[in-house]
Amino acid sequence: MSEAAVGGGLYLGHGFSCTGTVNLCGATVGASVELCDATLCGPGVGAGDYALHLGCAQIGGDIQAEHGLVVHGPITLADTSIRGSVVLKGARLNFPSGTALAASRTHIGGDLDCRDGLTAHGAIDLSDARIGGSVRFDTAELTAPDSSRTVLRANGIDVGGVVNFRDGFTAHGRIRLSSATIRSALDFSDALLDTAATEEALVCRGMTAAALLLRLRDAPLGIVILSRSRVGLVLDEPARWPASLVVEGTVYENLRPALPATERIPWLGRDPHGFTPQPYEQLASVYQRHGRDADARTVLVAKQRSMRSTLALPARTWSLVQDAAVGYGYRPLRAIWLLTCLLAIGSTLFSAWPPTPVGGGPYPRFQPAIYTLDLLLPLVDLGQERAYSPSGAMQWAALILIGTGWLLATTVAAGASRVLHGT
Repeated sequence: MSEAAVGGGLYLGHGFSCTGTVNLCGATVGASVELCDATLCGPGVGAGDYALHLGCAQIGGDIQAEHGLVVHGPITLADTSIRGSVVLKGARLNFPSGTALAASRTHIGGDLDCRDGLTAHGAIDLSDARIGGSVRFDTAELTAPDSSRTVLRANGIDVGGVVNFRDGFTAHGRIRLSSATIRSALDFSDALLDTAATEEALVCRGMTAAALLLRLRDAPLGIVILSRSRVGLVLDEPARWPASLVVEGTVYENLRPALPATERIPWLGRDPHGFTPQPYEQLASVYQRHGRDADARTVLVAKQRSMRSTLALPARTWSLVQDAAVGYGYRPLRAIWLLTCLLAIGSTLFSAWPPTPVGGGPYPRFQPAIYTLDLLLPLVDLGQERAYSPSGAMQWAALILIGTGWLLATTVAAGASRVLHGT
């Protein structure tokens, strides 16, 4: 029936059974194709040995296979245009040698409905498909083919509604959604991503979605990659964060739950490739946008601390000094408290062991606090340091105060520069 034209519907259900290929390649069907309760057994595993070939077809209605479809062998819907929905509820697809359902570049006007216990042993390929409605895999179980660890390829897919992998969905293998465009939510609530710790569990590079719900059934052992994605809302569960999470280049507007920065920062430290600055800057910008400036500063301090391990020893030492002194410029009150403590110590010391006048006079009246401040503040001349000189152990005290003052001033300047330039 290759390139056949059917003005109405095509009914292959209600106990229909076929061993061999049902070849509808390039066919035109005016209404729906029904496959309910059908059993299709392909002729083999060679190239083109499909159980059902609906490639390059034009379907004027739905593809209905929601009751008891069993397929042993591959199905192709590649390059097919379907005005209605594709309903595969409860279907059993079995092709462990490769791709069980090939629907790349398929255009579906309605939904792709794979709910209610659909099982597939073999990959599902939805690459570059265009789906006007939603994609639903709720309660489905997908198992990767024996020759690959990818269970679902949907790179470049464009979906007008939601994409649901929820309510007990299970994937024994990798899901690929890179460069996908999802105009509503991508939902993994109560889903199980079953892969080994060193394998990719979910790959969403360059994805765009209105919302991403990652409230998984259990924390995935495999790697979840969200790099360079754009998401309006990310909703997750800290107890079920992936062991390995890549969010480099990811942009989002809101995070739920709205955790304090100290609880959200560990989310950024799960990248198996190590430190990158953008995830910290992105998280800080979200806190700032919602008026949580203290949390934003905490994240930016954490960024500098994480970056410290990537620096050479001299730079690492200088980083430690900046952290302790002014929190990299994000904790300026530390400098004031440190200056106050040094001023109190110096004033006490020089009150007990005052310095002696130098030069021919006249001398300003010695004031221990102003003298200490004159030592601490570089490039500021209060007249006391020039007029008096300490002796004995007080010379060392004065040198320590002068050095500390220069170090503090340099640290404050570096931190202020960092804050002003947003680094």
